[in-house]
Amino acid sequence: MDGGGSDDWVWARRPSEAETVAAAAAATTRQQRPAEATEEERPMKVVFASPAEYFTDAAPIGNGSLGGMVWGGVATEKLQLNHDTLWTGAPGNYTDPDAPAALAAVRELVDQGRFADATVAAKRLFGGQSEVYQPLGDVNLELGASDQAHDSYKRELDLRTATVLVSYNIGMVQYTREHFCSNPHHVIVTKISANKPGQVSCTLSMSSQLNHNVTVSNANEMVMEGICPQQRPGLIEGNSNNVTGIKFAAVLGFQMGGSTAKAVALNDHKLLRLDNADWVVLVVAASSSFDGPFVNPSESKLDPTSIALNTLNLTRNLTFDQLKAAHLEDYQRLFYRVTLQLSRELSDACLLIDGKERSKEDVEVIITSADRVKSFNTDEDPSLVELLFQYGRYLLISCSRPGTQVSNLQGIWSQDVAPAWDAAPHLNINLQMNYWPALPCNLSECQEPLFDFLKSLAVNGSKTAKVNYNASGWVTHHVSDIWAKSSSYIKNPKHAVWPMGGAWLCTHLWEHYQFSLDRDFLENTAYPLLEGCATFLVDWLIEGPGGYMETNPSTSPEHAFVDPDGQPASVSYSTTMDISIVREVFLAFLLSAEVLEKSDTELVEKIKIALPRLPPIQIARDRTIMEWALDFQDPEIHHRHLSHLFGLYPGHTISMRENPDVCEAVANSLYKRGEDGPGWSTTWKMALWARLFNSQNAYRMIQKLITLVPPGGKVNFEGGLYSNLWTAHPPFQIDANFGFTASIAEMLLQSTQNDLYLLPALPHDKWPRGCVKGLRARGDVTVNICWDEGELQEAVLWSNNQNSFTTLHYRERVTTVRVCCGIGYKFNRALQCLEAWPVGK
Repeated sequence: MDGGGSDDWVWARRPSEAETVAAAAAATTRQQRPAEATEEERPMKVVFASPAEYFTDAAPIGNGSLGGMVWGGVATEKLQLNHDTLWTGAPGNYTDPDAPAALAAVRELVDQGRFADATVAAKRLFGGQSEVYQPLGDVNLELGASDQAHDSYKRELDLRTATVLVSYNIGMVQYTREHFCSNPHHVIVTKISANKPGQVSCTLSMSSQLNHNVTVSNANEMVMEGICPQQRPGLIEGNSNNVTGIKFAAVLGFQMGGSTAKAVALNDHKLLRLDNADWVVLVVAASSSFDGPFVNPSESKLDPTSIALNTLNLTRNLTFDQLKAAHLEDYQRLFYRVTLQLSRELSDACLLIDGKERSKEDVEVIITSADRVKSFNTDEDPSLVELLFQYGRYLLISCSRPGTQVSNLQGIWSQDVAPAWDAAPHLNINLQMNYWPALPCNLSECQEPLFDFLKSLAVNGSKTAKVNYNASGWVTHHVSDIWAKSSSYIKNPKHAVWPMGGAWLCTHLWEHYQFSLDRDFLENTAYPLLEGCATFLVDWLIEGPGGYMETNPSTSPEHAFVDPDGQPASVSYSTTMDISIVREVFLAFLLSAEVLEKSDTELVEKIKIALPRLPPIQIARDRTIMEWALDFQDPEIHHRHLSHLFGLYPGHTISMRENPDVCEAVANSLYKRGEDGPGWSTTWKMALWARLFNSQNAYRMIQKLITLVPPGGKVNFEGGLYSNLWTAHPPFQIDANFGFTASIAEMLLQSTQNDLYLLPALPHDKWPRGCVKGLRARGDVTVNICWDEGELQEAVLWSNNQNSFTTLHYRERVTTVRVCCGIGYKFNRALQCLEAWPVGK
């Protein structure tokens, strides 16, 4: 590996499809629009002016499976490592033969209206706890600069290149470190260099909070081997000595340049000392013995050390520039599918440097991203909104790729052996929100791990359904883990008694088809999973009052009520969210069966009978959406969850066009819930307001989220952003980063299978000028939209695979257009088609 030659190397990326189409659309335009004038120059960086002191100050990098946190120290550097397969435990038994009797007892109490007693009795339905996501370890660099003053420090994560750059001066020497995590080569790469020869020296070590050992071989390779705990932290191991945890390995290789460079192993081959190099390139690979959710680690045949060494060896003959070129080709192919520019005035597009307006005479001043968050309540800088939108896309690309594990509560980044909420996938909003931006924001491949996870859940969930509920099909509940835990949770009935987690996830299957119109996906992946889920739901429904079918027991996730006797309770029947999810799944299954010409089945007939017997959405005395089947007293009206509003978003059974009275009740419900809440709650409200075409309140949620959260201990408010722009519950929880991105997309473009709404919730007074390119709509349509003075200027849409009719909506204007495969269409604000031209794939 040769780290030199970078001064002569130039990377030129290929234009994205959206950019190519936009260029063709503008070919007849005499003058470029101001909002598009400086797209490449606009900054897209998360900026820091000092090394990280806390985990949420560090800069995240990742390739979907392997993750790193760059702390950027001067005297020492820490590259914190995660691997998505490092979890405690082993495959479990997610069935309970005593559950049917417990279920019958709970149902009888619910039928008697004894909701508090039913809540107590529902504890007999508890399953076990989930397992826990584990950190891999750290690569530590001792740089020997602790007693030397430094200046000109800067650390930045460039979203355009998915690289972290650290630079600073010590005396007359400028030091630079560049980090990226390569998906093509499955490694983290770090280049350390200086502007003067022979100035790079450091001591390398590796460490982990898990049981591990480190060895150095041949003075050019370091290997750390370890094992995850066989049980979650805090549990007594008992007779579990025959259980083996997941094994892991991380290997570090390096090359260095310079006539005086030398390397030596120290401390009984535990450390590596590198001296007097011109440059050093470090390459880190990692692997584990995890061989799927159904293979016990003790039976795994995978050798993580051999796998990691083989990965490292495949990079040895590649230069740093070659590794980076492959990384950029892979990453930018995804990232540049969508671009967004939001401007208040012409100066925003022309004079933005690090996100701030400055005169040309000003010298460079480092304005950190934390500074920008703090000043947003006064300057409302639209370029910070752009940055946060693209940051969500960056994080999804970095933590969820085909073949990886599903994005967990922290993506793939965690520093603790006992992280908050186990960093486990939570299926009552959080995991779903992680994937909200995948389809509209043109990253459909990043959703593939979710479908792999669903397949595993269906295997375990079929056993849970059969044993626990005497039902066919498959089921899963609130919290899962890498072992595809399908049984209920253990904490509290309002968390545990909720067999709708898998059903909600199944709505993503139909959504994927609606966006892609991929029949093979529908037939081979989506339909079997939807069929199993719908089969369970048909069995789960029972006869209820008023001739309706009911779900019993039923909870509204994590929320409680006061029953008619004045007692606190959480278990009743037919909560609004339950029925909304069941309705959504039934409709998706019926439509799937129609597409695949499988409508002549017994299951289809059962669903057609059950669907009209589902209870309708009810409106309470205060004109809000009823959360429960009865108008119970709500002891926590500002509760963080918005479960009863599922039908509007992310569901589609409520719409402004079809259900204006219900939408008015949804708005009343949002006002009643208030604006406070965790980051994910804030962004869910943002999306709901967007679906109501209420730009003012959607924008208020943007303002609410962009609040700086101090690092470290607890704070006295919920939501907000850390200095590295991660979203806070608090603590750090990644879902709101994704929810924000999806919600911005909803403000600019909404779609059904037959309708496309342009700028439905644009805050035109905040972003009077702007352009978004590459958003995806249902019906396999891609869309570019530009606007000026708060008005649509032009919209371009095209499809590469389908011919379809689409009804375009802009404010009160409506027109129906035929979209032919491979043809681009340009429309003006009157929705008149100005021109059409062939679009190459």
